[in-house]
Amino acid sequence: MNLQTFFDPVAKFLSEKAYPENSFFSQITIHQETFPDLNDVQIALVGLKECRGSRHAESMERGSSEIREKLYELKKGMVTNKVADLGDLISGDSLNDTYQKIRQVGEYLMKHQVLPVFFGGSHDLDYGQYLSYQKMKKLVTMVTVDAKIDMEESGPESDRHTQEIVLHQPNFLFSYTHLAYQSFLVDPTLVNVMEKLYFDHVRLGQIRDNFKETEPLIRDADLMSIDLSAIQSSVAPGAVDAQPFGLTGEEACQICWFAGTNEKLSSFGIYGYDPYFDDAHNKTAKVAAVMIWYFIEGFYSRKDSLSFKSADYIKYTVSLDTKPNTLVFYKSKRSGKWWMEIPHNETDRFDRVSTVSCSYADYQLAQKGEIPERWINAQIKLY
Repeated sequence: MNLQTFFDPVAKFLSEKAYPENSFFSQITIHQETFPDLNDVQIALVGLKECRGSRHAESMERGSSEIREKLYELKKGMVTNKVADLGDLISGDSLNDTYQKIRQVGEYLMKHQVLPVFFGGSHDLDYGQYLSYQKMKKLVTMVTVDAKIDMEESGPESDRHTQEIVLHQPNFLFSYTHLAYQSFLVDPTLVNVMEKLYFDHVRLGQIRDNFKETEPLIRDADLMSIDLSAIQSSVAPGAVDAQPFGLTGEEACQICWFAGTNEKLSSFGIYGYDPYFDDAHNKTAKVAAVMIWYFIEGFYSRKDSLSFKSADYIKYTVSLDTKPNTLVFYKSKRSGKWWMEIPHNETDRFDRVSTVSCSYADYQLAQKGEIPERWINAQIKLY
């Protein structure tokens, strides 16, 4: 597969600007006259221009370049010399063709141990991101951050792409988590659907009440998709569906950091930016750029091996008076993160899922003789 044929080079006005030596631009490999050699690359930036799935798209095709310009101006991170900007994906003749191109690119990169970071375009493009996992012959967990739950019966693809993911056949979705939705923007029947499917859903207010408890949910994800509409419009006015309420910029960056530190996560996407709606300084592009920067920093701060039998983990066994008789927890000596063991049939098709991410609060709850809700939900999904 010739990956270069899928991409347009980075716009000349960006690559010809004068950036300081300690800038993000100066530390990464960029698709200009030649395509980046991926042999020593760990993260690939993939710009997207596709917007046919959006109800409102005045100048969304410029979004990736505007985000890229703000990203290039930031200071270098920890190991940015292993990051490559592949340029902008050439959209297909049809919207579905673009989904398939995203699938092919994501599939190729992950097969070669390169993590794709998609940015720009409408939020429905995460359908192509999800399809990248179809040939991996494993079940995946997806986390979406969005002010709405995009599972409508009709309307543009950006209003119903999550339903396409959930209903896709063959089904390889083990679990789905939706973060930061706002109740007054979501039909209660969609929340009921999420609950019947045992999918996790966390309202914006619940995130605010206990922000740290979102980290274990993010830590179980194989892929993450973020709609910029989840961020309050005072911070991100350029989101296609900007809302007055939402995450702060700091909270959005913290979520991206959590995602980056997740050893399981193998693709990441930020969608829904339209420069037409942004302010004179392209504030939203700057927010998206800093989110990407924090994700990359998180990636290079990964500490855990996820090999729970190694000396890197402390095992805790909690006895209970009810079934199950015991609960087993693991704590990483390196990061301080917690997991709990879920007993299951070894021949079950879910046998790759033997532990779920949790928090110290879950361990404390078990010590009081109570079974954590995360454990119960995991059991239901496994059986």
